[in-house]
Amino acid sequence: MTVQTTATPPSGSDDRREQIGWYFYDWANSTFSTTVVTVFLGPYLTSVARAAADQNGMLYPFGLPVAAGSFFPYSVSLSVLLQVLFLPILGAIADYSHAKKFLMGLFAYIGAGATIGMYFVEGSHYLFGGLLFLIANLAFGASVVFYHAFLPEIASPDRRDAVSSQGWALGYLGGGLLLLANLWLYNSREALGLSQNLAVRICLASAGVWWALFTVIPLLTIRRHEAVKRLPSGDHFLTVGFRQLGHTFSQLRHYPQTLLFLAAYLLYNDGIQAVIALASVFGAEELKLDQGVLIQAILMVQFVAFFGALGFGFLARRTGAKAAIGLTLVIWTGVVIYSYFMPANVPAQFFLLASVIAVVMGGSQALSRSVFSLMIPQGQEAEYFSIYEISERGTSWLAPLLFGLAYQFTASYRIALVSLMVFFIAGFSLLTLVNVRRAAEEAGNQAPAHV
Repeated sequence: MTVQTTATPPSGSDDRREQIGWYFYDWANSTFSTTVVTVFLGPYLTSVARAAADQNGMLYPFGLPVAAGSFFPYSVSLSVLLQVLFLPILGAIADYSHAKKFLMGLFAYIGAGATIGMYFVEGSHYLFGGLLFLIANLAFGASVVFYHAFLPEIASPDRRDAVSSQGWALGYLGGGLLLLANLWLYNSREALGLSQNLAVRICLASAGVWWALFTVIPLLTIRRHEAVKRLPSGDHFLTVGFRQLGHTFSQLRHYPQTLLFLAAYLLYNDGIQAVIALASVFGAEELKLDQGVLIQAILMVQFVAFFGALGFGFLARRTGAKAAIGLTLVIWTGVVIYSYFMPANVPAQFFLLASVIAVVMGGSQALSRSVFSLMIPQGQEAEYFSIYEISERGTSWLAPLLFGLAYQFTASYRIALVSLMVFFIAGFSLLTLVNVRRAAEEAGNQAPAHV
């Protein structure tokens, strides 16, 4: 495939105004993850589905039998499948155009609009709620791909770890602040004369309003960077997107260090996502903690993670990002081992565990993003970050599957949680084999001095 190029632009402009504007997209969209996905939508949409179910608790969307309690998890799975199918194509299209900023804004407002629309989900309208979530989650994933892809363009290699960490930290802070306000609203609903359902619908819509309002900041401050590649004459963005996706997968074999890092990331990030998703189940079922304690812990994690992301960004500047990520994986392993010995009905120890998780959570994810950005050929940022995103989602069932099997065979959530250490150990082992400097050179990039 012939690619027309322009002169290669410098890698990262380090314009402070542009970087701060970029941070604010994390601040804007994190409320969808915290308020909508983590806390409010799952239980509410399940209750709406149950209201529409027959006497056996079954729904029949499009003639398919679905248990009401499974409707939200199935919606999540379908939205992830759609991301796996569409995100790489969108990434390839963005890399061939000047439309990366436009596409980030477009999908941000599609997602925010669908989230605001959740205010109107009530009664037994479960299909409407599922459709809005499907649109919002797909749009969220798409906008984040374009957001990530700006990192190599707005930050030089030496600044990339710090910029990625600061963006991630601000996201935790924004998500935490709105969640705090929404939990106050929900807990004060009777005093405010609100029904439980109305309070939840207001909380859901508020996340969309927040997302829409603060997306204005990055759209005003991030410049439209020149595309390195030009669309071949007579071609269309959609057709070249499909063709370039196939070309990218075929070219990945020429970047063995990038592939090795992706394999390590997929393993250890799968473990991270499983611990985050299943910690509340562990707390409720094994440690016998009530829902109020679990919600408080979720809220605390948002604010502690803010400092954790900044702290590991500072550490990476001195030790290198690879070493800092390795340290987080050692701590993650210690967390799951410690969980095995935790006593039940002791909230203080669960808060301690959640605090440690919060400290390493932002660091491991923010630094992984900045390291991967060094391994991407210029002009293919959105395309490679779409693969980064969908690879994470495409394997995100492995750790939960191991957790489920371990519980099924042992009837112990303690053993199930500690079994996840295999993902951290395997990911750490592969990470030690990654040569970040060589990976950057293979991709035609300059590695930072402290790598």
